[in-house]
Amino acid sequence: MTMQSRRTVYYLTLVIVTTLVFTGAYNAGMASWENRPQSLYRSLEFVVQSFTTTGYGSDAPWQTPQMNVLVILMQFAGIGLILTAVDVFAVPWLRDVLTTAAPKTISEVSDHIIVCEYTPRIEAFVTELDARDRGYVLIESDEDTAKELHEAGYQVIEGDPESIETLANAQLGSAIAVVVDAADDTSASIALSARDARPEVRVITLIEDPDLAQYHRAAGVDAVLSPRQLLGESLAAHVPTAVTTEIGDEIAIGEDFGLVKLTVAEGSELCGATFAEVGLRARFGVKVIGAWFNGDFKTPIDLNDVLEAGTRLLVAGELEQVESLQDATPSTVRAFTSHRIVLAGYGDSGKAVYNALSRSESQLTVLDIEEKEHTDVMGDAREPAILKEAGIVNADALVLTVADDTTAIFTTLIAHELNSDLPIIVRASEENDVEKLYRAGASYVQSLTTVSGRMLASTVFEDEEVLTYNTQINVVRLSVGELEGRTLADEDVRTRTGCTVVAIVRNGETITDFDTARFTFETGDEVVIVGTDDATTRFEQQYST
Repeated sequence: MTMQSRRTVYYLTLVIVTTLVFTGAYNAGMASWENRPQSLYRSLEFVVQSFTTTGYGSDAPWQTPQMNVLVILMQFAGIGLILTAVDVFAVPWLRDVLTTAAPKTISEVSDHIIVCEYTPRIEAFVTELDARDRGYVLIESDEDTAKELHEAGYQVIEGDPESIETLANAQLGSAIAVVVDAADDTSASIALSARDARPEVRVITLIEDPDLAQYHRAAGVDAVLSPRQLLGESLAAHVPTAVTTEIGDEIAIGEDFGLVKLTVAEGSELCGATFAEVGLRARFGVKVIGAWFNGDFKTPIDLNDVLEAGTRLLVAGELEQVESLQDATPSTVRAFTSHRIVLAGYGDSGKAVYNALSRSESQLTVLDIEEKEHTDVMGDAREPAILKEAGIVNADALVLTVADDTTAIFTTLIAHELNSDLPIIVRASEENDVEKLYRAGASYVQSLTTVSGRMLASTVFEDEEVLTYNTQINVVRLSVGELEGRTLADEDVRTRTGCTVVAIVRNGETITDFDTARFTFETGDEVVIVGTDDATTRFEQQYST
């Protein structure tokens, strides 16, 4: 029984009981207090007249105060029942009348992407689609969710995505791809339906369990993505060990050219100086794309910004140039004597972290709320005693891949309190919680939804090469589009978009040393741009259309 049905039954029961009680009381009162006995059906008629405010007939006036009080109570009860009826019947009816239900089908759409089931990861992907001005149809099986999405402006239809009829209603015949994010078994069923209806359509699925990828491929899925596993590997690369750099992110762009993240160490020659004072470009030859200050990425940087300890730099340059800069930030390679790392949360991402770190010399302590393979300490990571048992006080790093962001935030607060110098690397499920985790004391945070959205965009749009999607910035290779025949200085690209062009690809050759005022783009050129999500989106909208 639905909530509305239950409310209706409760209300009608209340009306019947109240009517019967007042009928009996009124009938007895007329006989005892007014000395005017009457039949029960006559008393019932009076109660109905009173509740509906249609009149009292010949019974008024009453001579005794007791009878007048009873009638007054009856009048108030009638008003209460009327107001309750408005809430039970009128308000839901008006809500249904004024609310536009999600459609069951859609027309006049082509070259679009069909997206099955709404999730936070799909929301991130839809944001990527909107940024590229690409059409989509979202299929949502839950009626209420579909209605809310429709009212919010999403291109959504209500229906069962496993149904061939629903896929046809989403114009599968003219779609360029089907993207599915549902339960792993449901996703395989949707893929089979899509293949049955249109064998040549591309199907892409997101999965929770990497071991099930083979069954999705057997169902005809073209690309099976496991963002949790990728994110776990990315988090492991950010753990300071004796065999990896502290940041560990290096993105190759040319043969001897790439992007690298470096951290300014306490006591290094860069620490405490401004960008103007250290002169990174003149001294090392690298190009500073931007920097993270307390978790916030800033580009372009201000020459008066100070390189505090812990400031992370994103630089582009040749291998020798970057190595020279690394020498000035010596703690980018940290040689701990024991490499004690606590891993809290042993799900899919946690397993990927464990597998990556187990190849190093690190001493791993696995903490999970359940007894699992490799679990060393079982308990709630939010409990200080459990964290102490896992060795957090003497640990060299903490990796958090717990089930939800609320747990991650609270655990980060406690771990930072127990060991203020501890590097804390966290997986966030929601992009909105990234900033909260940094404020709680995290050293590095990566959002699962952001990684998922970028993975999907990179897979769906084969003409757009996303060089990395597991960092907090985008590195994308695009055609020059509207920049053809112009220079970067002519368009003032960095100021207008917030993106930095780090390389140009012409006839298969990657050019990293170019004059922004003189280098003119030609037909067929491609650019490698670096920037935040918003910045790369602005570049695409402005030039690469």
